[in-house]
Amino acid sequence: MLSELSIKNFAIIDDIKIKFTDGLTILSGETGAGKSLLIEAVNLLLGARASSKVIRTGCDSAILEAFFDIKENSYSAEIMKKNDYDPSEGLMIRRIISANDKHKIYINNKRSAISFLSAVTENLASISAQHSNQKLLKEANHLLILDKFAGLNELVEEMKTVFKELETEVFKLNELISLKNQRSEHLDFLKFQLKEITDINPLLNEDSKLEQEITILKNVENLYKMLSESIEALYLKEGSAVEKLAYAEKNIKNAAAIDDKLADDADKVTDIKYRIEDIISDLRNYTDKMSIDEKRLETAENRVYELLKLKKKYGGTIASVLKKKNDIKKELLSNENISETKKEAEKKISRIHKRLSEVALQLSDKREKAALQLSKLVEKELAFLKMEKCRFKTVVKPNLSNDNIEPYFKINGKTITETGLETAFFNISANPGEPLKPLASIASGGELSRVILALKAILSKTEDVATIIFDEVDAGIGGKVADLAGKKLSALSKFHRIICITHLPQIAKFADHHFKIVKKVENKRTKTEIISLNKEERINELAEMMGGAKITRATIDYAKDMLKKECLD
Repeated sequence: MLSELSIKNFAIIDDIKIKFTDGLTILSGETGAGKSLLIEAVNLLLGARASSKVIRTGCDSAILEAFFDIKENSYSAEIMKKNDYDPSEGLMIRRIISANDKHKIYINNKRSAISFLSAVTENLASISAQHSNQKLLKEANHLLILDKFAGLNELVEEMKTVFKELETEVFKLNELISLKNQRSEHLDFLKFQLKEITDINPLLNEDSKLEQEITILKNVENLYKMLSESIEALYLKEGSAVEKLAYAEKNIKNAAAIDDKLADDADKVTDIKYRIEDIISDLRNYTDKMSIDEKRLETAENRVYELLKLKKKYGGTIASVLKKKNDIKKELLSNENISETKKEAEKKISRIHKRLSEVALQLSDKREKAALQLSKLVEKELAFLKMEKCRFKTVVKPNLSNDNIEPYFKINGKTITETGLETAFFNISANPGEPLKPLASIASGGELSRVILALKAILSKTEDVATIIFDEVDAGIGGKVADLAGKKLSALSKFHRIICITHLPQIAKFADHHFKIVKKVENKRTKTEIISLNKEERINELAEMMGGAKITRATIDYAKDMLKKECLD
């Protein structure tokens, strides 16, 4: 709850301080005295955008301060704890608006940021003024009001969370589909390349072996001639190598019989003779198998040509061709994984969509029931405020689907958004015989003020806002209606700390605390002051609010009577 407010060097305000306590606090004063400046100051302390234009002429900066009592386990308390603040100490906000536009924010004497200020003050105070009333007229806000009335905040947050999860997964799926589609032609080309390599099925070093075989096949006659002559020289021809070795072997062995030192040399010659005989045997076997095979030569040459084509296309060597084959297989397998991932993504989306549908249908059911209840309660409140013939209807309209909406964001022919399957808007007929029209069509300021007050009165039991500030709640009303509005504000003050700026004595008389805002000139400078009124001063203020600058005995007596009756009530 807002407990203290301090404003310094702000427009025509020099330096004022005000303390607020429970109940209904009334702020009154002449037009232009600076009452609206208090609203503007509070807005800035709640996180509104600041401008150096608000600084009092001749000053370097404006200083705004507010102290809020923080309830244990409240939203603000949780935010403070998460950011290493102790909520039991309360919340002290100081905002310095500088002429150089380098503004500063301090929270509990620690430098802070505007984002944290906005977050921590989100549910601390609500300002019902001309600007905020215009927000009420916007249909985009009506669903929020209905959900707040129905106490659907947790379900709405769950809806947003699940919807964002669905949105994220659908985005991922679409990325996969796009990737798969983009790669379709590329994958066909890869499959063609793999088939080309697989059909030829090259083996490592196969090309060099084939080239050697081709060389042999082309030189069979020369090989046969050379080997035959070699066999003849080694064995068959008179005076061949084997014949001469046998002669040498015999002589050396005879010599070894005389000198055994030559025995090893004899054995060596024998070994050479046997080795040559083995060579001759190998050469004979080789030549026996030799033949001119033109068909095999043609086959080998064709195979080399096929391998050459592959090598030219895929890196220049058989090794590079085989590497390309392996890489293609990996890429195709990867694409198969995309297909599998796509299936898994679709299953996950289906599960999320089912959960989202359950939450959305729950919301729809509760909103339909709450809409009827809210409409009846608003009509009841408006009847109390002398709009007995007014009809008020909360319309819940489904989001119709179309072909452009992805199926994942459809339920039973309706489009689903992060807020659910429907929108809501308020329709009103202020007078009998008139059709229901959008709330924004209300032309009368008095009617709009009463609708605002009626909604605030209804939402007060569910709204988690400690302090509500009313400005212009008395616009366009007076007399008995103003009296009833005052009673309604007094009733609201049982649930919230209510601060109300008013020009009407019928409302001011209900104050638990009454402050007067006055404008005066000192040392040729205009300044605003705020004065806490005692009982006698309240009587004079009420009389002045009734009779203007000229206060008569009659207005004083009537003011006394107003306060007396209020006290008796």
